[in-house]
Amino acid sequence: MKRIAAFLACLLMLPTMARALSSQTVIEPAWPVPDYVTWLLEVAAGEVGYREGEHGYSKYGEWAGDPYAQWCAEYLCWCVDQVDQQHGTHLLGQVYPLYSGSNTGRDWFIRQGRYIVRWGNLEGWGYQWLRNEDSFITTGSYIPQPGDWVFFTWDSDRDTDHVAMVEYCTRDENGNVQLHVLEGNTPVEVKRAVYDLTYTRILGYGTVHDVSDVTMRAGNTGEKVRQLQEKLMLLGLVDKADGVFGPATAEAVKSFQTLQGMKATGIASISMQKALDQAVDEAIDNDPATWLVVDED
Repeated sequence: MKRIAAFLACLLMLPTMARALSSQTVIEPAWPVPDYVTWLLEVAAGEVGYREGEHGYSKYGEWAGDPYAQWCAEYLCWCVDQVDQQHGTHLLGQVYPLYSGSNTGRDWFIRQGRYIVRWGNLEGWGYQWLRNEDSFITTGSYIPQPGDWVFFTWDSDRDTDHVAMVEYCTRDENGNVQLHVLEGNTPVEVKRAVYDLTYTRILGYGTVHDVSDVTMRAGNTGEKVRQLQEKLMLLGLVDKADGVFGPATAEAVKSFQTLQGMKATGIASISMQKALDQAVDEAIDNDPATWLVVDED
């Protein structure tokens, strides 16, 4: 809570925040704001007002290897690199992607298990839900956190055309939520912008925290699959956790569903995963190796 309070105190010093507070309320982050996010937002905010040069030149593009590239992603990645250099962190490639091409950043977050679709249905996977909740994500049910990346599309094909970073969110007197972001290449400078949470050009969010789960099926790969496999391994239903939802994982899911009296679809649905979490908790509780021995002397 101290980190959140400190983060909000920093925001209150921003001129834009002072204006927003006249008609809006700052939404306190639902999860702790890591120090590296505070550092990253400071670096990114320090670039506000930077304008590209002739023929679209930007220092962010030059840093990424193409001085004349469209540079919204390059700006964010450059800021992450600055934090790594200044604070000795290793964020680039671990917490945030290093990329420039369309969809590459979004797909990176998907593999990391930290991507939320605005309307809650991840293409090629299935419906998503927030941790500890029993209903699927719908538009507006996830409020982005400071440091999250927002992916936009400018047409109807759902490819990512733009990316920005959430600085904070506010709620107006009518209950509507606004995202306050830092973004580059809009169209020729770094600036702050505000978007409604329900803005239809928002595709989804690359999140700082792992806060959601997703339906999984054959062909899916990444961190979420690896986490699923680790749980199945604990129950003795699969031999390895390689992050690839192949035939062995599908059979393990079917076996678990059969044991639970569920329809054996081989798809790791919300009901299957909730039951799996409960079974894993019970297995851990009943394992003497996990018991804590207390010396009463």
